[in-house]
Amino acid sequence: MIFVNPFSQLYEFLPEYTMQFFVILMIMMVILGTLLDIIHKKNVKYFFENIKKSKKNATRTLNTSEKATIVVKTVSVDILTTSELNGKRRVAHILGMYGTIIFWLTSVIMIFCYSTIFTTIPIIYPILWHLGSLMTVIGGCWFWFFLRVDVSAEAFPWYRYTKADQFVLALILTQSSGFIWSFLQYYKISGLDTLFLILFILFNIMLFGGVYWSKFAHMFYKPGAALQKNFAEADGSRDNLPEPVDKPKQFGKGISREAPRHY
Repeated sequence: MIFVNPFSQLYEFLPEYTMQFFVILMIMMVILGTLLDIIHKKNVKYFFENIKKSKKNATRTLNTSEKATIVVKTVSVDILTTSELNGKRRVAHILGMYGTIIFWLTSVIMIFCYSTIFTTIPIIYPILWHLGSLMTVIGGCWFWFFLRVDVSAEAFPWYRYTKADQFVLALILTQSSGFIWSFLQYYKISGLDTLFLILFILFNIMLFGGVYWSKFAHMFYKPGAALQKNFAEADGSRDNLPEPVDKPKQFGKGISREAPRHY
């Protein structure tokens, strides 16, 4: 199963240009949803205003080499390894992030380059597609059932749903339904394979069409915010925050009474 491109099996009743049009439509929905989110929340305006304030409060000017070093460090540490997270949350986030990236990239490659039964596809792409879906489902479920703040720290039930949960829930549903559809299609389980194909399509629409109402757009803001933070620390502006003092942290005796589960 994992060596077969599931999209090529649709060629008999779903032309390749239909699948390609669907991918393009999802991309357009992401762009539109992100633009609407920018207009509504005014995040970009806030970033530019904050950059102007930082320049006024900067105590030193960064040269080109220093800026390039900060960019490389931000991408390699803050973004690619999610260094702001620790422990289980970091592992779950990395699984979900890289699983999703692998799943999306291989989906595009298989749909646009190998979407017919007449093309020979390198087996690495179907393997990565299935692996990416499993990584996302494992990381997403780990987060959903055990690591969400309102579940792990505030004792709400795992099935409680809020608008902030739409992004991770849509990721889990999309890639789990895709994996199950691939399994059912490979073993020719008629009826159920069609059902999960429809669910796969609907969950994709939920994921990419719900950008405005979910946390999808934060993926685009996060790199910019991390860069701005690191530049502010390097040029001395520090986002108008005081410099750290050279003293040991003091939390009081109460800090040892319970595990630090309140984020």
